[in-house]
Amino acid sequence: MISYIIQRLLQGVVVLFLVTFFTFALMQLAPGDPIDLMVGEAIITDEQIARIQEKWGLDKPWYQQYFTWLSNFFRGDLGHSVVRTGYPVSDMVIEAMGPTLKLNVMALILAVILALPAGLFAAVKQYSVFDSAIMVWASAGVALPNFWVGLMLIVFFSRELGWLPSYGTENWKGWIMPVVVLAINETAILARLMRGATLEVVNQEYVTTARAKGLAERAVLLGHIVRNALLPIVTVLGLRAAFLLSGTIVVEYIFAVPGIGRLFIQSVDRLDYQVIQAITVMFVLFVIVATLVTDMLYAVIDPRIRVK
Repeated sequence: MISYIIQRLLQGVVVLFLVTFFTFALMQLAPGDPIDLMVGEAIITDEQIARIQEKWGLDKPWYQQYFTWLSNFFRGDLGHSVVRTGYPVSDMVIEAMGPTLKLNVMALILAVILALPAGLFAAVKQYSVFDSAIMVWASAGVALPNFWVGLMLIVFFSRELGWLPSYGTENWKGWIMPVVVLAINETAILARLMRGATLEVVNQEYVTTARAKGLAERAVLLGHIVRNALLPIVTVLGLRAAFLLSGTIVVEYIFAVPGIGRLFIQSVDRLDYQVIQAITVMFVLFVIVATLVTDMLYAVIDPRIRVK
């Protein structure tokens, strides 16, 4: 187990290097110059521009800039923002992380609470009206894009009814629509998967044997069907939890949530390389950790699975 974890961590380091390297290279191809954004409309001389470039290391080739950043990163220094001159990038990321984590945790909890019982009951009552309704909901939830759902909720609940604020998270009402938008897609995916996993388990021989022994239906359902059906759910849930963080970029921008997604878009617009790299690293690390934890949970749910 220990050797497996070490192997996965080493693979994660390689992935981290490749993703950050190509992200940095692509940002160099983006139109615009961060110096222009820093000075704004001020009139400065070529000598002053050269001094600014030297101060921020922008006078060096992009690959040297990258390896300088990588060296600083391993020393725990994420650098300073080019746009918010002198402001530590780590502080900017920490400030934005709170709203993003809060949004993702609430959305994922809501999706799990709604999806797992719905998918389980749809499988147990296969071909019923409820089952058909769940399948229609699952198809619609997967097909509808987050940005469209978000805009429609703003039009209906903010503009027409005036029940909820269209942007901002100053109070609890401001969280409702962003959480719902994120949870819709996750609920649809998890409910559909839970239904399929349950249908594969419900007719297995060990389930039939448990019923033949006289176990109550509830004991069969919880002790045999649900436990075995949860294995593929955990697989997808771990991956969805990892990528849900990056999925908040559009949602945070639409609802003006001051989180990582909004900071990322603003940093791309302003060519703030240091901030973009820091957020990219955070996303990659989150995915690596989430997938590793998911693999470790396999053995907890199904004792037959052992990592050798």
